[in-house]
Amino acid sequence: MELKYFRLIKTIAEEGSIANSTERLFLTQSALSHQLRELEERLEFKVFHRTRNKWELTPEGAELYKLANKLFSSIDEGFMAIKHIKEGSKGSIKLSAECQSFFHSIPSFIQKMGILYPEIEIDVTLGATHQTISQVLSNDIDIAIVTSNPESDELSCIPVFKDEIFAIIHKENALNHLDYLDASHFGNVHLLINSFPLEGVAVYEHFLKPNRIHPIKISAIPFTEITLSMINANMGIMCAPKWQLSSFKLSKELVFKRIGENGLKRKHCLVVKKEHRNKKHIHDFISSFEEYFLEA
Repeated sequence: MELKYFRLIKTIAEEGSIANSTERLFLTQSALSHQLRELEERLEFKVFHRTRNKWELTPEGAELYKLANKLFSSIDEGFMAIKHIKEGSKGSIKLSAECQSFFHSIPSFIQKMGILYPEIEIDVTLGATHQTISQVLSNDIDIAIVTSNPESDELSCIPVFKDEIFAIIHKENALNHLDYLDASHFGNVHLLINSFPLEGVAVYEHFLKPNRIHPIKISAIPFTEITLSMINANMGIMCAPKWQLSSFKLSKELVFKRIGENGLKRKHCLVVKKEHRNKKHIHDFISSFEEYFLEA
């Protein structure tokens, strides 16, 4: 039985007649009469007793009227619950990332979030990326994207995805004949990074530093386009995951080299204070982030 019939029964019963129901239902008297006749034919019983001045519910109609009231009450309660859920999604999130690779992909993610959750405001913090954990603890930021598990009981760590960092070199680079690069191969290279300090550079922190290797020259270039141009001129190498460069048109002169025999792999996590983990807007952000980078 369609919802419109319950609305029809409820309105006629409360207004006293079809004539009085037209304005409330935004239909003509003829249209309402047609609906009621169609309904009674389907049900095979009368819903109303008609008299010249009064319409009364039949016993069967009275039961349908009770059901209509329960039905519309449930619908109202449902929409009220949805309203409360939406209101719970309101909030602002300060976001930062330990790895600057993410700053290439975050804008498109924020754009998608703006469509799905227009009442969540996301502010990206670009400074002090090597201090993201301490920034979460001090409430300077709400969520940090990191590559190592925090050692604090106050924090919740949500694994998001894994990737692998490659060395990007020119095909005429002396290292191109190698199947993969050992730490020792970085000793005589010009390493191009996004920014200092080196503690925020994954290849240094997780590969070169443990092996006590320091490149002969390191330059910080915040613009990936310039870095790729320098590599294309065989003036240095950079290390990055392939997805970071997916939006750039790469020269055919460039090649990717695995770092270490088994590859330099990372696990990316979202870190948030446990006391904020179940807030609706934080939960919605984390769920959307997981879906977005899983699809990517």
